[in-house]
Amino acid sequence: MREFAYRRAADVPGAVALLGADPEARFLGGGTNLVDLMKSGVERPALLVDVTELPLDRIETTPDGGLRIGATVTNSDLAAHPEVRRRYPALAQAVLAGASGQLRNMATVGGNLLQRTRCGYFTDLAAPCNKRAPGSGCSAVEGEHHNHAILGASAHCVAVHPSDLGVALAAFDAVVSYETADGPGTVPLEAFYLPVGDTPHRETALPPGALITAVTLPPAPVAALSRYRKVRERASYAFAIGSVAAALDVRDGAVHDVRLALGAVASRPWRARTAERALTGGPADADAFASAADAELAAARALPHNGYKVTLTRNLIVAVLTELAEETAR
Repeated sequence: MREFAYRRAADVPGAVALLGADPEARFLGGGTNLVDLMKSGVERPALLVDVTELPLDRIETTPDGGLRIGATVTNSDLAAHPEVRRRYPALAQAVLAGASGQLRNMATVGGNLLQRTRCGYFTDLAAPCNKRAPGSGCSAVEGEHHNHAILGASAHCVAVHPSDLGVALAAFDAVVSYETADGPGTVPLEAFYLPVGDTPHRETALPPGALITAVTLPPAPVAALSRYRKVRERASYAFAIGSVAAALDVRDGAVHDVRLALGAVASRPWRARTAERALTGGPADADAFASAADAELAAARALPHNGYKVTLTRNLIVAVLTELAEETAR
């Protein structure tokens, strides 16, 4: 590991200034991803700016009835918060499905959104990887890719984003707030992650040197009946091979409102807009759910060893929406 300096930020402007003064600096939250990447040599910061003591650790109700979640709120505190569990249960479920209890106690909301892919070639310095070394190639296309992307990928990168939290936030139209030396800004989570294209090393729309300060969830009555379902290769702590965050509002047998986001299928949490449009106003039954899933997955482009994800994701969508429909009928 490269030697590095360490500074603890006293306030948000100070944190931004410290990072801006050193192009090789990085913000440090819980460190559950960054420190691992430093150990492997993927990340080699000259300075770590500790932001954990900044006043960004609160969850507050917004004037319009949404929730504002500070960037340094830990995953454990987020999952346990009564308003999160009551109004956005899929969010709490997603957090509890990710990592171990010890990691959730350390990991922060802002850091979770910025975690890097868990593709094995990304962390193998001897392997070509366009995300780590632009222009070097993508080893996964011809190599091990059973847990890689089926949607939104390109020949330059087929890795998936590992966040469970991000999937639930995407389903509920979350907005990311940040601070830069030029002042504050916001970006919808759906636009936060950049398409892979031919620049997979450019992952987010954050301006250079920006510090995430909060994530805001707008009011969403449909989210009160929501669920997060994750499939993984072992029951203990593991990354998803497929996941779904869904919310459903059924009135008189028809879908009045639906939210649907998919995980472990793309380089970013995948909002299933095509499926949502297909479902809205139609019957809330298994046939309709399957048809909507097929419409969303029509754009899937599987590699030789990850085609199973198309069927897996389809079945997840149908199963979770069916469960939610049955719950509304009780």
